[in-house]
Amino acid sequence: MNYRRLGKTGLKVSEFSYGSWVTFSFQFGVDTAIELMKFAYDHGVNFFDNAEAYAGGDAEIIMGKAIKKLGWNRDTFIISSKVFWGGEKPTQRGLNHKHIIDCCNTALKRMQVDYLDLYFCHRPDPETPIEETVRAMHTLIMQGKICYWGTSEWSATDIKQAYKVSRELGLTPPSMEQPEYNMFNRDKVEDEYLNLFDNEKLGTTIWSPLASGLLTGKYIDGMPEVGRTTLENYKFIKDMFESDEYIERHEKVKKLFQLGIDLNIPLVNIALCWCLKNKNVSTVILGASKLDQLKQNLNSVDYMKDVDDAVMHQVESILMNKPK
Repeated sequence: MNYRRLGKTGLKVSEFSYGSWVTFSFQFGVDTAIELMKFAYDHGVNFFDNAEAYAGGDAEIIMGKAIKKLGWNRDTFIISSKVFWGGEKPTQRGLNHKHIIDCCNTALKRMQVDYLDLYFCHRPDPETPIEETVRAMHTLIMQGKICYWGTSEWSATDIKQAYKVSRELGLTPPSMEQPEYNMFNRDKVEDEYLNLFDNEKLGTTIWSPLASGLLTGKYIDGMPEVGRTTLENYKFIKDMFESDEYIERHEKVKKLFQLGIDLNIPLVNIALCWCLKNKNVSTVILGASKLDQLKQNLNSVDYMKDVDDAVMHQVESILMNKPK
């Protein structure tokens, strides 16, 4: 496993990390979480991603129990949470000072840790001034409850405003953003954020590198009977895959899958290496629900040299969607 700095911080994150969205609680419980997290950790993964919204908080509880059972030293791993969707009441949502503090304290209890390494604003909140959000995050850093704070799916404009407010008021600026990034979702990372990468050295912890499984090739022949597309809470993924918009994507996946066969490199590994080829990606969050999937995902480190410039060119000739 190789490690990259998280933006301009001194924190080194593993190139591949492991997340709990969709899988924890909805697809498995503590025992499987222990199995998968242990395998990831033993193979160099040091960052484990979570959020208050994942399974209504159950994902944090499961991860906390797994970490306690595994008995890892706290200084050997990085753990995160995100704040925005905590409940139905007005005080349980958004990025106001109160909810940011409450969410952090709840995450610490659920995951049975004294502090969070990374704490993300899960989405922008148009009803809360950015200054209020920045102050709350700075407060938590000063209290030692979080080490770094960042954003997720924020616009470049809002992130720049957070930096501006931080400088004007002498507060801690964001260190990272968590955007969706894969072969079919490229605009933010490859275009919109470029100025932030150049001027602020913003770190990224990218999610959905396999486009919710589309880039594994397992949907080429239709929807499987078991998987995340069959989960009631994630029916939107199935609807998305079956939409007219995705017809072109399915055709491209077929060509990419054949390219993998020709190169003797599985499509899943090409797709993950493709993400890491971008120097502005700090870490790629994996969401495997089975051990064999996680093993194959992590095997991507062995294919990085094989996915060279020539292969990247072949991929681009199929995708034809590079931001201008």
